[in-house]
Amino acid sequence: MPIERNPCVYILASKPYGTLYIGVTSDLIKRLWQNREGAVEGFTSRHKVHRLVRYEMFGDMPSAITREKQLKNWRRQWKINLIESENPDWHDLTVGLGLPPLEQSGRQDGS
Repeated sequence: MPIERNPCVYILASKPYGTLYIGVTSDLIKRLWQNREGAVEGFTSRHKVHRLVRYEMFGDMPSAITREKQLKNWRRQWKINLIESENPDWHDLTVGLGLPPLEQSGRQDGS
C-alpha cells in the first residue's frame, strides 16, 4: 500500500512577529512533531521556532516546492501580511490539526 502524501508549505514563528521559518513537507503533522520535539537539529530547534501560523496544501510536491521558493524570496513584511490575512492573532494552528497547544508541551514561550 503506497504512503499517502500531502504536499504542504508551512510557516512557523517563534512568537508573533518573531523569527519566521518557511518549509515544505509531505507530512505536516510528522514535521510539526519533529520540530516541537527537537528530533531534527537545525534552524527551528536553534531559534525555537515552533508555532504554526500558516500552511497551504498542494496537489503535488513540485507545486509546493515552487510556492516555498516564492515565499522564501518575499520581503518579511509581505510574509507578515500573508500570515495576518488569515491568522491576525498569530494563533498556533497545530491545535486544529490535532496536536496539543504549545502550553501543554511545556513550551509556552515557543522554546
